[in-house]
Amino acid sequence: MRQPTLWTRRWRGALARGLAGDKRGATIIEFAIVAPVLCMMLVGAFDISHTLYLRSTLQGIVQKVARDASLETGLDTNQQTTLDNRVRSQIRALANNSTVNISRAYYRTFANASAARFEPYTDTNANGTCNGGEPYEDTNNNGVWNASGANSGQGGAKDAVVYTVAVSYPRFFPLDRFVGGSNTTTVTASTVLRNQPYGDQAVPTVRNCT
Repeated sequence: MRQPTLWTRRWRGALARGLAGDKRGATIIEFAIVAPVLCMMLVGAFDISHTLYLRSTLQGIVQKVARDASLETGLDTNQQTTLDNRVRSQIRALANNSTVNISRAYYRTFANASAARFEPYTDTNANGTCNGGEPYEDTNNNGVWNASGANSGQGGAKDAVVYTVAVSYPRFFPLDRFVGGSNTTTVTASTVLRNQPYGDQAVPTVRNCT
């Protein structure tokens, strides 16, 4: 085999040293490594920011509508439907393909509403539930003992009402494609308000558990 000449060896050495010290294009390689992580962080920040914005807006809507529902006119089922439709309309202006679920539950007092406390009863057999003819206060007057103490609906005068709205919608930013998980976001807001004292509050009836 023919041996390379001295000039060829020097040329190859100079080329190798030149390539080793050439940093042109390094920025492109570094950007290719950093770009996916940066994009994922930006998408995550946008997704979280939108969720926080929607939650804050939803809480404001719930507070306003719940105050309107606590007036005497709010007991009318047609008025409740109108108020609920107002909530859906305002939410869908922000997320037009969302699913909106609205619920009402009323208690006799704020304390019971905040704790979702069961209806008071005398646990004579100490088994932790109301049965065997034990007496209890039917605070929502629905004829049965309730572990949550609540009854669905707006209630009556001076009742404490828990108004809850849950909104589910497809993510605006494809965060799930990067980190997995659901492609649906659910945001919930609720408030507790007492109905207007336009009359006397219903007196709870003492009944016996079956």
